[in-house]
Amino acid sequence: MDRSNFYTQLCKILSKEQILCGEPMSRHTTFRVGGPADFFLQPKLEQVADVVALCQNGQMPYYVVGNGSNLLAGDVGVRGVVLSLSRPASGISVEGDVLTAQAGALLSQAAAAALNAGLGGMEFAAGIPGSVGGAVVMNAGAYGGEIKDIIRQATVLAQDGQVQRLSGTELELSYRHSCIPGRRMVVLDAQFQLQPKPQAEVRSLMEDLKQRRAEKQPLEYPSAGSTFKRPKGYFAGKLIMDAGLSGFTVGGAQVSSKHCGFVVNKGGATAADILQLIQHVQHTVQEKFGVALEMEVKCIGAFASNDGSGQPGQL
Repeated sequence: MDRSNFYTQLCKILSKEQILCGEPMSRHTTFRVGGPADFFLQPKLEQVADVVALCQNGQMPYYVVGNGSNLLAGDVGVRGVVLSLSRPASGISVEGDVLTAQAGALLSQAAAAALNAGLGGMEFAAGIPGSVGGAVVMNAGAYGGEIKDIIRQATVLAQDGQVQRLSGTELELSYRHSCIPGRRMVVLDAQFQLQPKPQAEVRSLMEDLKQRRAEKQPLEYPSAGSTFKRPKGYFAGKLIMDAGLSGFTVGGAQVSSKHCGFVVNKGGATAADILQLIQHVQHTVQEKFGVALEMEVKCIGAFASNDGSGQPGQL
């Protein structure tokens, strides 16, 4: 389906205000880089199935994003559709000790709602900048807590257009992994099983974790959080530091000297700078220590004019 016809069909599902053409991805990623997306869409949850079906029927590639906090979008841009579930799908509700959050809600917002309801178990998520949908997809975690520890079930849109509810076991959650990407599903919402806990205790733990993050992580610069997954038996940051790469730069991208597990945008970085730096880190660590560092950050779009790299995901 050509772009003009695709746009016409989109307008039958979404309002024109929900459709942005040529929208810079730099406005929607925490790295603050990325070229224009052909179509940047902001559907409500009840519109997602129709939009996905249109993309599939029209053979239009699509990518699902939340807060863009685990995402590197190419400078040339993203051909096809970026489905943003941030603002239109960010509702949060609490019933008893169960918190339900739509996919676009920020983890920090969900953790704050748990605090207000006097519920514990979600404190680890308060400082993670991602969305609930993205957190389920990658089983986000920090400071000893993971989504798999608290999730009760997730509502997903399957590739065949059916809405399903998957338990934590059915989601196949493990370290930075779920079955969602491989099965091309879209997370719509998630339920979390929490426990009653005095607000003062919940707040105290959140403040402690906040302080620890501020002391150890380069929060003053745009980044996508931890750039690499933790290799078995090692810590990525220590390997990178021991390889002599602390502070190493490519253009405006830098290996943080505060925490070598972070690649940051020091100012004016391009996506190509960041990707080149990541690849240099991977090559150097492999050469010096024989350890392969796997990216935790996901790439979408084109990084050069003849590049079609990228992978679907909910990030």
